[in-house]
Amino acid sequence: MHSVLFTHVRPHGGPSQDLLVTRGRIAGTDPTTLPEGCQVIDGGGALALPSPVDAHIHPDKTGWGHSWLSREPADTLRELIDGEVTARQRMTATTEERAGALIAHAVGRGTRAMRAHCDVAPVHGLSNVHAVRAAAAPFAPAMDLQVVAFPQLGLLTEPGTADLIEQSLKEGADIIGGLDPIGVDGDRDGQLDLLFAMAERTGRPLDIHLHDRGLPGLDQVAEIARRTVASGMQGKVAISHVFCLADCDPGELARTGDLLAEARVALVTCALGAEPVVPIPPLRERGVLVAAGSDGVRDPWTPFGDGDMITRAHLLAYRTDARTDEELAACYAVVADAGADLLGLERADLSIGAPADFVLLTGESVAQAVVDRPVPDMVVRAGKVMARAGHLTRNPG
Repeated sequence: MHSVLFTHVRPHGGPSQDLLVTRGRIAGTDPTTLPEGCQVIDGGGALALPSPVDAHIHPDKTGWGHSWLSREPADTLRELIDGEVTARQRMTATTEERAGALIAHAVGRGTRAMRAHCDVAPVHGLSNVHAVRAAAAPFAPAMDLQVVAFPQLGLLTEPGTADLIEQSLKEGADIIGGLDPIGVDGDRDGQLDLLFAMAERTGRPLDIHLHDRGLPGLDQVAEIARRTVASGMQGKVAISHVFCLADCDPGELARTGDLLAEARVALVTCALGAEPVVPIPPLRERGVLVAAGSDGVRDPWTPFGDGDMITRAHLLAYRTDARTDEELAACYAVVADAGADLLGLERADLSIGAPADFVLLTGESVAQAVVDRPVPDMVVRAGKVMARAGHLTRNPG
């Protein structure tokens, strides 16, 4: 039985405690006796927080750790989509190499799990799914990774994509992806018919990108919620970005929130640049699960991003004007607890019996950590130290 005692740590910023970890789980606090052969690691009085989860990231697109990519001007979603195909051709490193570098960095910053959207289209085949799976494999002891087969170029407008997505579910993808049924494919019901039929046939969840704003966006949200209930897929559907919710007046937001809560449709926001952020507090009050992710990291779409979910909590707090300790801590809960809920993981909340997945940080409180976004002094997964000061300390495999 492998046991580790982490001494002098402050869970959630509380009093200093000793945490006993056995078989990868929190077994007790301040034990009077230790299991035979127990390893002791000094936490140095650090703040202990649950390890965060990246609920939306595109590791197949990244240039992380490799040559700088100069971005071309783009004013529309279609220009960005088409520009990415061209930009990929200029990348000198393989998808596996680039994705692996980003995953390693994310592990060093504390991320315990990712939902990775990988482009599937005739021009790519299933190469991105295979490459990200291969890149993630060595890090399996340190990070869980789900793959979404994502139709970046369009589902209906790129013939053959639907067949490739279904094939990808046999070759490494876990989740069926969608993209702007109206804005990209120009056919709300056509795309949703295909997605929900595939989900029912295969038993796989759905995660649909939705950038469309205003009434067209809200119409798609309502239809996705309706179809989720009709197909018995409550708890198995997520909508990412959902910019249209930021356009709602309070009454419309409340009505839409009730639809989403009843259907148990989750939302994912990324707090990117000037893009709208999902209004989290009023939706959470109505029972809607809202998680957060990095989205693009140093890719053809953006030169920004670093795959650090502590920084993402900071950006979420900044974009939503969080000020009180409670508001700042709530932003961390989005990247830790809500992210775990979305991916179907146990919460690593540092309670007795919980997975021993946590980060040790410099800071007095959760709120200060969100503001200061420190690099973790130590990253622990299943009771094993995976990284110190942002650098891997062991071969995760």
